Amino acid sequence: MPRKFFAVLVLFLSSLVTYGDDRPNILLIMADDLGFSDIGCYGSEIPTPNLDKLANNGLRFTQFYNTSKCHSSRVSLLTGLYCDQAGGESLSRGATIAEVLKEAGYFTAMSGKWHLSKQPTDFGFDRYWGHLSGATNFFTGDDTFRYNGQKYDVPETLNGRPFYTTHAIADFAIEFINEGLDSKQPFLMYLPFNAPHYPLQAPEADVKRHLGNYNDGWDELRETRFTKQLEIGLFPASTHLSPRSDHVPAWSSLPKQDKEWEAKRMAVFAAMVDLLDQNIGRVIAHLEEKGILDNTLILFCSDNGACPFERTQGRFKDPWNPASYWLYDASWANAGNTPFRLYKQNQHEGGICSPLIAHWPKGLQTKPGEITTQTAHLVDFMATFLEVAEAKYPQQVGERKIDPLVGKSLVPVFEGAEREGHETLYFHFGTDRALRQGPWKIVSAKLGRWELYNLNKDRTEMHDLAAKHPQRVNEMKAIWFDIAANQERLKGKHLLPVKKTITKLTFRKDTSSGGVKD
Repeated sequence: MPRKFFAVLVLFLSSLVTYGDDRPNILLIMADDLGFSDIGCYGSEIPTPNLDKLANNGLRFTQFYNTSKCHSSRVSLLTGLYCDQAGGESLSRGATIAEVLKEAGYFTAMSGKWHLSKQPTDFGFDRYWGHLSGATNFFTGDDTFRYNGQKYDVPETLNGRPFYTTHAIADFAIEFINEGLDSKQPFLMYLPFNAPHYPLQAPEADVKRHLGNYNDGWDELRETRFTKQLEIGLFPASTHLSPRSDHVPAWSSLPKQDKEWEAKRMAVFAAMVDLLDQNIGRVIAHLEEKGILDNTLILFCSDNGACPFERTQGRFKDPWNPASYWLYDASWANAGNTPFRLYKQNQHEGGICSPLIAHWPKGLQTKPGEITTQTAHLVDFMATFLEVAEAKYPQQVGERKIDPLVGKSLVPVFEGAEREGHETLYFHFGTDRALRQGPWKIVSAKLGRWELYNLNKDRTEMHDLAAKHPQRVNEMKAIWFDIAANQERLKGKHLLPVKKTITKLTFRKDTSSGGVKD
């Protein structure tokens, strides 16, 4: 066989292998500080037609768990391990989904918020644009922006319009998807938006579309969202809306000036969610235009529940002014997490339960719009991607010795089957703890005594059964401490015993033009 003909034949056969790769592309989208009820298909009044369309043609989870905090959820999402088990922000005992899928022949890219050590390009991502920080100014950015490992100076305009981080994240995602297509490999596109994390900032026209929508306050909003949740089938009719948090004032008790301020900052949050959905829609439209939507596994989630922190620095600068720095507090966060209790940082359902939408026309065998009550967790993403990408989980990456995988594949759920779920799900952040086994959950907030709930009968954690079932509490807390000490390697204050009473939670309020920090 002539050498030239042989070379052409090899090239032809290799192209057949490349084009014959029918493994799915993966688009993993994470929102930041988005509450359980903050998008339309989970009960919100905020217009999110693109996410709603994914849900109506895909699969929604009502018992999907995160870790209640930004960086720890990112660790679990990336590694399939509990946060400290993986080495925390250093990822010293974890392999990332990018490292694993890259080894399996995927093009790997990320656009958005990192919030861990080093840079994404140090952990298996072929392409990266975004900020390494945990939060950034949406109009001017900060000095942690990077583009493929190099410092990136945020411009005043990008692609013909004023720079806004949410727009830019989608812009670079589309750029990287095109590079993935050019590579002739299936791709992993990790898309962690910074929205709607504080500071609450959005362009003027977008904010003004939502002004006036929240004049009736958070009590009315919780009721209307919960009613919609029951109507669309997210919860059975026997579910009860948790009462307004005792540290949140009744809307009717506020003076007129405070009502105007509160309604305005919730309108900014709504604008940020609206813009998040619009930019997700741009990315999805691009997949459809390229003819690859059907075989792209799309997962949409949030890193934690709605945020209760009050760190507003001046309420009199408009939120389209880059010098503004608004937040909302526990009041609106309580509504954002409807129907659950508590918030980001807590291990009650309001902190750790968030939306998960799966969309994959070629791979999902569930009915369009189906809702599942099967329990799942961020740690399950790695196992899911290993299965669909036909990849292998490593024991070592470079000098890092990798801990055994915690997560379990979601593919059986995608196929419409009842999967063998986790015997135990463990939760920890700071002095907040929880453990779930089947329907039973123990939870402690700020080292308060252990509470016990049967989530099959009491999804909103309103009936504490700890006094009725002390043996179950003792057995479950022993498991929590075993995982914390031996699997997570926690030490010191993280292993302190809980108190004998429930800790009373307080949240500091913005009471002046200068604001306060908690």
